[in-house]
Amino acid sequence: MYKYEGLLIHESHDDEGIIEVVEYKGVRSLHFGSSPRQSSMLLSDPHKLELDYVKAMTSWLLFKPTLDDDALLIGLGGGSLAKHLLQHFPDCRLKAVEYRKSVVKIARSYFDLPLDPRLKIIVDDGGEYVRLRADTYREHYSLLVIDAFDHEGMAASINNVAFYDACKALLKANGLLVINLWGGTHNPQFQQVSLWLARVFNWRTLFLPVRDRGNIIALAFNDYSPLYSMPELRARALSLEQQHQIDFPRFLKDLKKHNASTFNQVVKP
Repeated sequence: MYKYEGLLIHESHDDEGIIEVVEYKGVRSLHFGSSPRQSSMLLSDPHKLELDYVKAMTSWLLFKPTLDDDALLIGLGGGSLAKHLLQHFPDCRLKAVEYRKSVVKIARSYFDLPLDPRLKIIVDDGGEYVRLRADTYREHYSLLVIDAFDHEGMAASINNVAFYDACKALLKANGLLVINLWGGTHNPQFQQVSLWLARVFNWRTLFLPVRDRGNIIALAFNDYSPLYSMPELRARALSLEQQHQIDFPRFLKDLKKHNASTFNQVVKP
């Protein structure tokens, strides 16, 4: 059976709706009952990041090139980002919070998410999980990555200012938050979330529009994150491009272009 222009190799249902796995031209993708891809994997190279927005979410590497402690992922999907972190940072410890138990099973069965002692997966509501641990896990994580969408859009539990206050509390003093947003600058939800982020993180925020896509990746820096220099970032971008085969110099160029009012809050003028 064919669907979304590809071969449907799995379909199941849970309380939240449909889960589909489709293959097209050597790429396996996860769908939640609609054509947008929630996750994709190149069958010939399962660890290579496939989707442009997921590649853009690695732009945090420009500012934090090492990760040798704890990271928290809100939203697992097919596990692309989890696999990327496990592959490139052998000393990191990951927690991933995924709302749908069936999605975890699909990530294991169809998207090569490994059983790794460094990765702990928790089936829970990501927004609730973060808010309930803002005190007990205060200043615990160096990196917090949020990609929590369903077939209707951003998960409701992360669409409030209390969630972002809790995220800041969970981050170490020099910690970094990365979140996938959708809808462009004229979208009211994007405008609201970007304002919450800016206020919570004292305007130390940068936004990276994904070229030719509706995604915008936001980076938010905690209070004691260092100021970076452009020569340092340019050199790092070239090194990262060689290491990951991802266009980090373009990310840096676009970050500077689209953040005229806040860029100097993060990068030395």
